[in-house]
Amino acid sequence: MLHLRPANPSDVPVILELIRELAIYEREPDAVIATEADLLRDGFGERPAFQVLLAEWREADDTPAGVVGLAFYFFAYSTWVGRESLHLEDLFVLPSHRGRGIGLALMRALARTAVERGCRRFQWQVLDWNTPAIRFYESLGARVLGEWQSVRIEGEALEALAKSGPAVAR
Repeated sequence: MLHLRPANPSDVPVILELIRELAIYEREPDAVIATEADLLRDGFGERPAFQVLLAEWREADDTPAGVVGLAFYFFAYSTWVGRESLHLEDLFVLPSHRGRGIGLALMRALARTAVERGCRRFQWQVLDWNTPAIRFYESLGARVLGEWQSVRIEGEALEALAKSGPAVAR
């Protein structure tokens, strides 16, 4: 049986473990540099930068299997629609628990959260090779926007850009 709940600070180790599992699935096993301290500080401090919805599974005999999935999300602002949007950063279900409707339940819960908060948009990214996820998202009514490309600057390039040009008056 499925149970969804918001994460709390004591869940940080399992959240980080699921993030690492997702990185392995996405073929970037060494990309995760976030620490438990980072997640605790940024997700459960005075001004949380993100929220996490956890999926717990209990077997028919009520034996808990523990946390088997997560939806890691935050709110952004859409200038085009003039409202907040819910941005799903990570959706992950352990392979051993896929096919049980857990991902669908997490997506439905996030859609409800978005609607309740007045968001007009719920968005996320998917890797172009991840056809099972693409099919799943399209089955929900989502559109994969192929004309939009992700852009990222990080590390030394980010530092160099920050140091160049005039400073903003504060």
